[in-house]
Amino acid sequence: MPHNFLLIWLVQVLSVGILGGGIYILYEWYEGELAGTSYLVAGLVMVLWTFGGRFISLPLLRRPGNEEPKFMRSETVQRLPRPDGSVLQVEFFGPEDGQPIILSHGWGPNSTIWYYAKRQLSDRFRVIVWDLPGLGKSSKPKNNDHSIEKYARDLEAVIAIAGDKPVILVGHSMGGMINLTFCRLFPDQLGSRVAGLILVDTTYTNPVKTCIFSNLVQKLQKPLLEPVLYLTIVLWPIFWLITWLSYFNGSLYITVELSGFTGTETRGQLSFAGLLSALGSPGVLARGTLGMLKFDETKTLATINVPVLVMCGASDIATKPVASDRMKAELPYSERVTLKPGGHMALMEQNQQFAEAVSAFSIGCS
Repeated sequence: MPHNFLLIWLVQVLSVGILGGGIYILYEWYEGELAGTSYLVAGLVMVLWTFGGRFISLPLLRRPGNEEPKFMRSETVQRLPRPDGSVLQVEFFGPEDGQPIILSHGWGPNSTIWYYAKRQLSDRFRVIVWDLPGLGKSSKPKNNDHSIEKYARDLEAVIAIAGDKPVILVGHSMGGMINLTFCRLFPDQLGSRVAGLILVDTTYTNPVKTCIFSNLVQKLQKPLLEPVLYLTIVLWPIFWLITWLSYFNGSLYITVELSGFTGTETRGQLSFAGLLSALGSPGVLARGTLGMLKFDETKTLATINVPVLVMCGASDIATKPVASDRMKAELPYSERVTLKPGGHMALMEQNQQFAEAVSAFSIGCS
């Protein structure tokens, strides 16, 4: 979500500062300006922490899980070329004759974030996942169009290869925003090709309006957030290098923990989510985030004439539960499920609750 860019930016500044400080102290000690073993030790610790701090950071404080997430890909794959030059990676799990469920991930990770859903739902459902353009194994568009409308048209292309049965659309975070825009652009497909929607930790409007400290973030959008995003597009190789620096020193886990989890996640879940956060190109992420700032499907809610399940983590700060309350109130045929305890990444943290809710809703729609 957009406000995460500010938090990540602060962590990146901290990471560069620690590395730079360590190198400076070592240089001054070598030149004799700083005398004493303590300065040598301090400089070495700062430099070593920069490249190995992740091994003594937050993941070690979390309990190990019985089934930790992995980069699971399918052998059943379709590469879907798009008119703008992007190519979508679409993967299929489960029986071909099962009820199709299309999972659209949020902005930042890729479709491997659905590890638990693929494992827990593919025994009876045809689970279809896809990497958003520029992330995972999907190539980015040549025209640099990363608007929500572009992604919604991509989703329509994925639905077209999903088989003859009406699909269930599941969208997490930005994926839910894509689903809502799809409903506006392709209303004729609701009921005929789409049997129902599941909106997970998502919003109906510019996400800076429904995140924690929304009043402050809205005031910072124009003077700070947008300039940082445009700067990231221009200097993306440098930002990517700094992102990996924050991953290796472990500080990236802090942003992932604060924005996504509630402390009940496992060691592997936090580590996996942190690695996924580092894999996405900052330039691509910045363009997509700018697209989110123009998002508003408030008027679309009342027009959606298929069943909708609104799901959110009880302690989500990236998209506060009040956004789910608003959607539940305005969607004509909706129900609400709250995952407890859970934050923005409750689909991982409370993966069993999530899978059970998706399964029950999908059975009811089929």
